[in-house]
Amino acid sequence: MSSAPTGNLASLAAAVLQPGFVGTTPPPWVLRWLGDGLGSVVLFARNIVDLDQVAALTAALRAERPDVIVAIDEEAGDVTRIESGRGSSRPGNFALGAVDDPQLTAEVARDLGRELASVGVTLDYAPDADVNSNPANPVIGVRAFGADPDLVARHTAAWVRGLQSGGVAACAKHFPGHGDTRVDSHHDLPRIGGSRAQLDAAELVPFRAAVAAGVQAVMTGHLLVPALDPRLPATLSPRILGGLLREELGFSGVIVTDAVEMRAVADRYGFAGAAVRALAAGADAICVGGERADEDAARELRDAIVAAVVAGELPEQRLAEAAKRVGQLAAWTVAARADAPSRPTVTPGGSPIGLAAARRAVRVTASAAGALPLAGAPHVVEFEPPRNIAIGAETPWGIAAPLAALLPGTTAVRLGADDLGDVPAGAVDGAPAGAVGGAAGRPLVLVVRDLHRHDWMRAAVARALVARPDAVVVELGVPALVTGAVHVATHGATRAGALAAAELLAGTGRVAAMPLAGVAEPVVG
Repeated sequence: MSSAPTGNLASLAAAVLQPGFVGTTPPPWVLRWLGDGLGSVVLFARNIVDLDQVAALTAALRAERPDVIVAIDEEAGDVTRIESGRGSSRPGNFALGAVDDPQLTAEVARDLGRELASVGVTLDYAPDADVNSNPANPVIGVRAFGADPDLVARHTAAWVRGLQSGGVAACAKHFPGHGDTRVDSHHDLPRIGGSRAQLDAAELVPFRAAVAAGVQAVMTGHLLVPALDPRLPATLSPRILGGLLREELGFSGVIVTDAVEMRAVADRYGFAGAAVRALAAGADAICVGGERADEDAARELRDAIVAAVVAGELPEQRLAEAAKRVGQLAAWTVAARADAPSRPTVTPGGSPIGLAAARRAVRVTASAAGALPLAGAPHVVEFEPPRNIAIGAETPWGIAAPLAALLPGTTAVRLGADDLGDVPAGAVDGAPAGAVGGAAGRPLVLVVRDLHRHDWMRAAVARALVARPDAVVVELGVPALVTGAVHVATHGATRAGALAAAELLAGTGRVAAMPLAGVAEPVVG
């Protein structure tokens, strides 16, 4: 049993927490905790209004603790926090993988790093280094660079180098790989099958590349990987965190957990129990606050960690080691931010580099030339799938708005599965009466996200194409299913990608020059 003072243990326990909070200014409890040893906080969309407000928020945090780590879950692409209110002006991983220019990936990540560093953010829970080898994956998809391990590896390394050259620590996730699953770890515990040899050839390839690129942090996935540990999820597994990540891959930076309130671990081990087990397994920082974001949650974790040390369940040396690593990362972020270039130029539309990259990611498949641009203002039908919980509910998506700006008179409707449930089998478009009726005599645009994963969406699109074979299908997700005479893939539902697609359809901007016949096959993954 440890004989160290409880106050010292409480400070060590606070040092390894990365809690979130509610509000656009730091609440009193966070400021108080920073004085009592809290080493990090994490920002979500609820904490962000604009860049100037974020800069003021982080300045208030640093007034209490100059080396506090300020983390954010900012992947760019579909998962954005810094631009959650209007959508990301930078393409996500899948779009960058479609372009397959590692230098471009590094430039986009550096652009993001400069912006984050300029407002006081020092750790980004990105890049997503998962290999999206299962097209049915409900939570990764366009968050991954692709389905090819080598492609994912080279872009993971480029993203890490780019972000960190911009002054922000990168955090590769979700170790040892969340791509080959049909289960979302927010809801249940995914199981990753395959032999150790298969893991070496796929899932682990990008993480080896991230370590070689000097990534400062790695985030664990709440995943059961029997080939590595048949009993414990990765976040709680000494074999995976210590034996594989530390010893075999040679990673010496901070291991941070995915949010410990996620049901994959909290339902099985308890909220605080999962945190204690993760630290004992080799994790250094506990992410919490996406769902539980108050002082009571932070106190519950801190007190449980202290109690575990006192009871001999968590060695004090292990806790001290974790706190030391967090301190080393804090020192790295202070130095990196001091050397970071100034905030990049941002236009009213967002990142110019991001838009240029999104334009390069658009892919068109057409059975005949001359189908684009559209002959006039279209009617747009956007099919809305169930929300990926990693993507903020407040984050806008779709191409109707940018199309309307370019082609006045554009009309639009958005439909979900419930809107189509009672449609007669013979309905022209599989939608309620009048939904596509507005397209009579006008171009029709059908917007989908991951068409291949949703039966109801495929049926509705098929019916619409029977009636209107000239309709343009725009895929904002993974283009695993290409259908229609004209198919446009943006490889993500970002604001940048939507604008690039709208430019193409409207015949304006740089994308308009893209040939429609003989183009490369769309990326499938």
